[in-house]
Amino acid sequence: MNMLSLFPLIPLLMMLGLWISKSTRQIRAVMVAGSSLLLVLAVVLVFRFLGLREAGETAAMLLTDSHVWYAPLNIHYAVGVDGISVAMLLLSAVIVFTGTFASWRMDRDIKEYFLWFCLLSVGVFGFFVSVDLFTMFLFYEVALIPMYLLIGVWGSGRKEYSAMKLTLMLMGGSAFLLIGILGIYFGSGAQTMNVVEIARLHNIPLSEQLVWFPLVFVGFGVLGALFPFHTWSPDGHASAPTAVSMLHAGVLMKLGGYGCFRVAMYLLPEAAHELSWIFIVLTTISVVYGALSACVQTDLKYINAYSSVSHCGLVLFAILMMNETAATGAVLQMLSHGLMTALFFALIGMIYGRTHTRDIRQLGGLMKIMPFLAVGYVIAGLANLGLPGLSGFVAEMTIFNGAFMHADTFHRVATIVACTSIVITAVYILRVVGKILYGTCDNPEHLALTDATWDERFAVVCLIVAVAGMGLAPLWVSDLVRGGVGTVITHLMN
Repeated sequence: MNMLSLFPLIPLLMMLGLWISKSTRQIRAVMVAGSSLLLVLAVVLVFRFLGLREAGETAAMLLTDSHVWYAPLNIHYAVGVDGISVAMLLLSAVIVFTGTFASWRMDRDIKEYFLWFCLLSVGVFGFFVSVDLFTMFLFYEVALIPMYLLIGVWGSGRKEYSAMKLTLMLMGGSAFLLIGILGIYFGSGAQTMNVVEIARLHNIPLSEQLVWFPLVFVGFGVLGALFPFHTWSPDGHASAPTAVSMLHAGVLMKLGGYGCFRVAMYLLPEAAHELSWIFIVLTTISVVYGALSACVQTDLKYINAYSSVSHCGLVLFAILMMNETAATGAVLQMLSHGLMTALFFALIGMIYGRTHTRDIRQLGGLMKIMPFLAVGYVIAGLANLGLPGLSGFVAEMTIFNGAFMHADTFHRVATIVACTSIVITAVYILRVVGKILYGTCDNPEHLALTDATWDERFAVVCLIVAVAGMGLAPLWVSDLVRGGVGTVITHLMN
């Protein structure tokens, strides 16, 4: 069996193990064993991929394998990875692993919760290893469907409303996406739905590309929080349980940016050049609007959710710049945002579990009460606002550097406007840190609260190490993704 097929297979086996588990201890054992295996497999894949590249393998996709699923439409179960896919698989494995420990204390319908959590993981891992358009779409849908129940059943606040809103908007995006994928397949005249083969043919007429590109870009962009289709995101994040918020913001939203780059830009390059200005305007609005909206929120989850709209907008903004530097920054931003927003949501969940409030007006003085969680929150905030030495700085500097390479007025004005988000982000991060961590604690009940438990500390430390590691040693990540980015950009430019 191809090792890439193990990524969606392991969560399926975890579901089987969960199904036969009889106690909470067994459920935890299955989750720890499975998520650890996924993390080890992702690390092994990184070293194997780099080894193959160093040995002279120059193919666009490595470790490829293909089996016919439905011959009349040339649908194959086709897998393969480039550097971008490998980086996304590693990110997903880290989030699933830490999310397991962030859910350690869950006490309500724990088996059913983790079953849906694993099904969501199947979709995420399957999407990143797929190179067949229909298979990608299939796994994309598998990743979206569990969100309704995970939020609607185990969420908080207006969970039913949030779950329904998220599902309807993402399903609407999926409808656009399916039409676009079928248009690409029939328009290319290909005998396969393989992304690399369709790109190699490069024969979709411009008149058709101009129809399919907006459908595909918006279809994936809805999940990437593209303005004005972002409104599901804050409500969904605010109502989701902790580990689901981590996986949702840390990984699921990256399917949007990955799909826009891998499918819309790669397969419809002429339309990308013609229509990119429209989406540059929309993504610039996403970046600034998300940051400004975060400034006026009082709920910790809503602050982080609108921050995610801003940072995911930067991913799409960088992709549309269509040069290697900006596109590399987009991948770095996907990784950076995935790690730091997972850290944020984990910490918010831990603070909420103790204080039973996410309202910053009711919090204060937490640095003395729970110093470990408070320090973790400070580190997450500094990464979010782009402090040098942490992952956010590397990603944002690469994006803005690449975007400013365009000499024309339109691109440079858009870049300058997007850059203002850095200042706005600093405002809301420092405001929240100062309000909830320092000062005096006005609620006497909070004075008796405890700090993080061992499982919470383990999850937080893992994410902090990843955020700091990427910030201090970013070159290995950029070297990993450079080949995959270069393939798409070269195709775009030619």
